Amino acid sequence: MPLLHLIPPRLDDADELLRFETDNRAFFEARVNARPAGYYSPEGVRAAIALAEREAAEDKGYQFLVRSGAGELVGRVNLVGLRRSHFHSADLGYRMAESACGKGYASEAVRLVLLKAFGELGLKRLEANARVGNEGSIRVLLRNGFEQFGHSRRSFELGGVWHDRLHFERHAD
Repeated sequence: MPLLHLIPPRLDDADELLRFETDNRAFFEARVNARPAGYYSPEGVRAAIALAEREAAEDKGYQFLVRSGAGELVGRVNLVGLRRSHFHSADLGYRMAESACGKGYASEAVRLVLLKAFGELGLKRLEANARVGNEGSIRVLLRNGFEQFGHSRRSFELGGVWHDRLHFERHAD
């Protein structure tokens, strides 16, 4: 298992995070919808980090940078849309650098965020989605105990093509 650390983004990370997002932009945008163009600027990334800090302080969402044991930024993992009252749940999202794929980083990052979600954050349920055909992401979810509970047809458009999504859930032990 790779040694990874989950670190909340700080304004000090802005330049490195901008490089990460810019270097991997084409790779990400081939798989998920593009971020707004304004995100890809020093101001855009700083604003996104400030928003992440506010959301964490307000218990609305938690973002983490995924760092290797050597400190290299290899990905991101997020818990968004927290619903405390009655649900105690959130949506999971993650993205790994193209150079980090196939090394077990995504599986380990999800494992670590599950520990945080079901431990210190006290959540009881997480949901995640994967595009049909994204076998790597589906494997990451299944390895981490997620179970598929749904399949939405033509649920999002990417590059002018409509795609199906698979819906997964994981409950606290």
